[in-house]
Amino acid sequence: MAYMQREVSNAATNGSTKKKHKPLAPTVATTAAMEQQRAILQADEYHVLDTIQQRVLWLSTWMIHHANAIRPNPDDLKVGGHQASSASMVTILTALYFHYLNAEDQVSVKPHASPAYHAIQYLLGNLDKSYLPTLRAYKGLQAYPSRTKDPDPVDFSTGSVGLGAVAPAFAAVAQRYAQKHFQNVTPQRFVAIIGDAELDEGSIWEAIIDETIQGAGNVLLIVDLNRQSLDRIVSGVHTTQIKQLFAAAGWQTLEAKYGRQLQKVFAQPGGEALRQRIDEMSNEEYQSLLRRPGADIRVRLTHPTGLNGPENPEIAKALNDTPDENLHGLLANLGGHDLNTLLQAFEQADQCQDAPTVLFAYTIKGWGLPFAGDSMNHSMHLSSEQVRQFQEDLGIASGQEWEAFAPQTAEGRWCRQRSELLRRDQLQAAPLITPDAIPTSLDLSFPGKTSTQEALGRVLPQLVGLAGVGERIVTTAPDVAISTHLSAWVNKTGVFSPTQHPDYQEDMQRALRWQPNPSGQHIELGISEMNLFMLLGQLGLSYEHSGQLLFPIGTVYDPFVCRGLDALIYGLYNHSKMIFAGTPAGVSLSSEGGAHQSTVTASLGIELPELHYYEPAFACEVEWILLAALRECCDRSEGRSTYLRLSTKKIEQKLLEPALARLGKETLRQQVLDGGYRLLEGHELVPDAQDNEMVQVIATGAMVPEALLAAQRLAREGIAANVIHLTSPKRVFSMLTALRNAQRRGQPAPTETAHLHTLFPKAERHIPLITIQDASAHSLAFISSIYGTPCIPLGVDEFGQSGSLNDLYQQVGISVEDIVAASYAALELD
Repeated sequence: MAYMQREVSNAATNGSTKKKHKPLAPTVATTAAMEQQRAILQADEYHVLDTIQQRVLWLSTWMIHHANAIRPNPDDLKVGGHQASSASMVTILTALYFHYLNAEDQVSVKPHASPAYHAIQYLLGNLDKSYLPTLRAYKGLQAYPSRTKDPDPVDFSTGSVGLGAVAPAFAAVAQRYAQKHFQNVTPQRFVAIIGDAELDEGSIWEAIIDETIQGAGNVLLIVDLNRQSLDRIVSGVHTTQIKQLFAAAGWQTLEAKYGRQLQKVFAQPGGEALRQRIDEMSNEEYQSLLRRPGADIRVRLTHPTGLNGPENPEIAKALNDTPDENLHGLLANLGGHDLNTLLQAFEQADQCQDAPTVLFAYTIKGWGLPFAGDSMNHSMHLSSEQVRQFQEDLGIASGQEWEAFAPQTAEGRWCRQRSELLRRDQLQAAPLITPDAIPTSLDLSFPGKTSTQEALGRVLPQLVGLAGVGERIVTTAPDVAISTHLSAWVNKTGVFSPTQHPDYQEDMQRALRWQPNPSGQHIELGISEMNLFMLLGQLGLSYEHSGQLLFPIGTVYDPFVCRGLDALIYGLYNHSKMIFAGTPAGVSLSSEGGAHQSTVTASLGIELPELHYYEPAFACEVEWILLAALRECCDRSEGRSTYLRLSTKKIEQKLLEPALARLGKETLRQQVLDGGYRLLEGHELVPDAQDNEMVQVIATGAMVPEALLAAQRLAREGIAANVIHLTSPKRVFSMLTALRNAQRRGQPAPTETAHLHTLFPKAERHIPLITIQDASAHSLAFISSIYGTPCIPLGVDEFGQSGSLNDLYQQVGISVEDIVAASYAALELD
C-alpha cells in the first residue's frame, strides 16, 4: 500500500533544528527492534482484552441495529449510527480504557465512535443498561459524545468536525497555564481520537501550528487511519503529506501500521518482499483485497504486476505457512487492531515529554463486520440476518443481547478493576471562587469622553487587585492585544510563556513591556480566531478539566467573531464559562472599510444559547457588565459566557447623568444588567405631548448619542421621544420568550419578565417604535412583537466602506436624520 510505505521524509527523520525533543524516531510498526520487543500483554491478558473488545463491537453494532430496525420509528426517518466507523475504533478504545488510561486523563472520542464509547462506559459500570436501547433517542444516548447531554461521563463533546480533535490540545495549554500559576493541578494526559478524513478540516491545522501548543508533551492525538472518507477511499499520497506536516510542526509522529501477526510473517523468509508488496499497493487495491476469498488474495499478493504476470517466489514463500482461510485475517492485521502494537505506541508517546505526539493507527473501516473495507460502508447497516449471524458467531445467546460480563469471569473482574482505577471522585479540585468575592462596582473614574473599548482597557488592570480573583484572570487575543486596548493589562501582568524568555530590551525605554514568562497572565495567539475561541473555551473549562478555576477574557475584532464562530459555538455547547469582547464593532469603525465592519454579530449574540450579549454605550456600563460576567464564571452549573460588543467611537459620558440622577446608581446598574433602561423621558422635553405625538426610540451601544440628538430635534417639532438604551437585546429577547412560553402554557409571567414593564409601561405600549443599532436592522425588529406596536427598524443592511462616521451613517441609514424621518413615518403608521 502506498499509505504503508516505510519512507520517512527528511523533515520527519531529521527533525527541525528548533525542536527540543530528539529527532523523530522510526515508526512503531516499521522498526525491527520494536517488532521484537516483548508483548506488553501476556497471552491470558490479551485473551481477556480481546474478549472485551469483541463484546464492545457486538454491543455497539447491536445498539445501532436496535435503533434502526427494532425500536419504533414514528418519523419514518433513518436513525443512523455509523456501524462501520464505530467498528474501526473498537480496538483503540479498548486499549485506552481497559489498559492505558488513568483517572486523571481526559479523552476526546471520535464522533462516529459514540456507540462503542457508550458500550465501554456500560461495561465499566458508568452507564445503566436501560440507556443502551436509547441511542439517538430523546434524552437518550446522543448521536455523538456530548459532555452536556449524555448520561455517562464525557470529557469533550465531539461532532463539530475538527473541533473535538484539537480541544484536548488547548485543554493541555490551559492545564499548563494553571500549573505554572497555582501548582495544585492534577497531572494528566490529553488524548484526542479522530478519523483521518477529519484531518481535512482547516481548524485542525490552525491549531497544530500555533506556538501555544508547542512543547505540550502530555497531548496524544490518535488518528483512526482507515483511509476512507464519507464518499471515497483516500489516497496514500495524502496520508504521507499529513505525516510530514505534523513532523514539520514539531510533533512527534508515530505509526502503528502492522499487528504482531503480520510482523511475525515479515520476519520470516520472504517476509520483506511481502512487506514491500503491501507497502507499495494503493489503498484502493488493499481495500478490494479485504473483500476477496483467501485463495484469491494469495494469487493477487504473489502476482504484483498483475494476474498475467510472473509469481514473486519470495512473497509465496512468506505465505507458505498461512492457509487460505487465514489469509484474510493476516492481511487485516493492522496496528490499529492489535492491542500490543497500540500499547507499545502509547508507551513510546509517553516517553516524549517536550512535544505533542500524533499516532497514526492503521485500521479497517467496518473491522470485524461483513462489509469491512467496502468503500461505501460509511452509511451501511447490517441486515437483520447479518446481525443474527454475527450474534451466533460471537456466542451471544438469544435474550442476552444487552448483557455485560458476569462478575465472576476474568472479563468481569478486569472491567471492575479498570472501573475502580478510572474513578474520578477521589480527584481533588481547588476551592471554587464564590460570586460574592467579586464586587458589583469598582467606582472607577473615566475620561469625560471615551469609548467602550477604551473603558475595557481601563477596567481590566484594576481587576488585578481583587483578592482571589485577579490572579485567576487570563486574557488572550489573536495578535490584536494592543489594537483592542489590552496594553495596560499586559504591562501590569505580563505575557505568559511556559519558560522565561531573555529580555534583550531590559535597559531600554519602551511603551509596552512584552516579556514572556511563566507568571504572565496574557496568552498571545497567532492570527486565528478559531484558535482564540478554542482556547477561550478550554480555559473556561479549566476547573472541570484541571481543578483550577480561571476567568478567561478574550478580545477579537468584532467582524471576525464570525471567523471563529464554529469554535465559539463548540465552547458554548460544552458549557464553557468565558468572556470575550468583539471590538471594534459596526460601521462606527468607519475608516477601516467594509471588510472590518461587522453587521451580523449582534444577531449572533441574541441567537446563541448559553451566552449573555451586551452592547454598552458608557464606560461605567462596561465596568458593571464585566464584573457581572466574572460572577457568571463562578457559577459552574447555571452561569453563562458573556459577549461584549464594543466600539472605538468616543461618547460623552455626561449623557448618562440625567438617567443616573433619576434612577440612582444601584437601580441603573441593575437595569443595565437586566437588558436596558429608559435613558431619556420624552415628556421632559415636551411636557404637553399627546399620545399621537410620541415615539419610542430604542438604541444600543454606539448609536445612543444619535438617538438622543434625534430626540432633541423631534422635541423642537413638538414630538416627545423616549430614548431607551437596550444594553442587552439578548436579555430582552429572553424575557419576551419566557413571557410567551408562560402565556401559551397558561402559567403566570416569570419574575424576570417584570423588567419589560419598566422599559415599556402599560400606558405607552401603543406608541410607535424606532429601533437603531450599528448592526443589521433585523436584530432589534423583534421589539415590535412584545406588545404588537408598529415599528421601523434601522440598521446596517449593506456592506460598509471607508469614510467618516457621518458619511457612513448617512450611507447605511442610521444617521440622526434617518431616526427623525423614521419617527415621522412611524407616527403615520400608528
